[in-house]
Amino acid sequence: MRNKRLFLMLIGLILFVAIMGFSLSDRKNLSWPEKFINDSVALLQSWLYKPAGYMAGLFEDIGTMRQLYEENEQLRTTVARYARDRSTYNYLKEDNDYYKSVLQFTEAQKNQNNYEYLIAQVIAASPDAYNKTFKINRGSKNGIRKDMAVITIDGLVGLVSEVSPITSTVMPITELNAQSSVGSKKISATVSGKDSFGIIESYNSETGQLLMSKIAEDDPLKEGDNVTTSGLGSVFPRGIEIGKVVSKQVGDFGLTYTAYIEPSAKLDKLREVLVVKVPDPEAEGQQ
Repeated sequence: MRNKRLFLMLIGLILFVAIMGFSLSDRKNLSWPEKFINDSVALLQSWLYKPAGYMAGLFEDIGTMRQLYEENEQLRTTVARYARDRSTYNYLKEDNDYYKSVLQFTEAQKNQNNYEYLIAQVIAASPDAYNKTFKINRGSKNGIRKDMAVITIDGLVGLVSEVSPITSTVMPITELNAQSSVGSKKISATVSGKDSFGIIESYNSETGQLLMSKIAEDDPLKEGDNVTTSGLGSVFPRGIEIGKVVSKQVGDFGLTYTAYIEPSAKLDKLREVLVVKVPDPEAEGQQ
């Protein structure tokens, strides 16, 4: 038994040496066992490589998706911040442009009339269809008094009808009629540089135009003229633009003319207004 083991070991050693010698010899072609082993290993590697590559690609795709998600969230935040900053910029630019125009307007008015302009914000509007007034955030503590004219840089808006310590109520010119406080005061109107005169006495809500009556037959008023307050009547100060003449026609009795005026102020988009403070003649006389 022992000799048999030695014999097998000797045979194995001889085969090993023969195989080693055969492998290390200078051969151009592989033997069929080597080819079989190489093909088997290659096939096994291909079977293992595909799922391994798939799993590696899957984990890589998951990592890429996570990175893309994080980048997308950052982009969303950036876009939202940009939209907010853009909105703030537009709002500030609009305010800046508005106050620039107000400054230019008030400076120009100082060269014509010695008026003081108090800027006020519109804080509320009446829901009553028969009393379309609005409130401003200025009152008697700010020097506001009843019957002061209220304007924008575009033109006449109305007049102060009620005053409280910190707020005031404004009656717009769209409420012109015989019963309203504005209508009862009347608005005497003229055209700069022309010997024209008329009375703004009502507002047509359907056409959005003011009716100017009592225009003399020989009055030079014509379409396209800019109508302003004349200052007569001691309510509306002189020189405030009212609107532009759209048309002129003969009155009901054929003795006078009437004209339709397109208001200059954008009465449906009021955010801020100017209250006109006229100097007290007595105070100026004492100076």
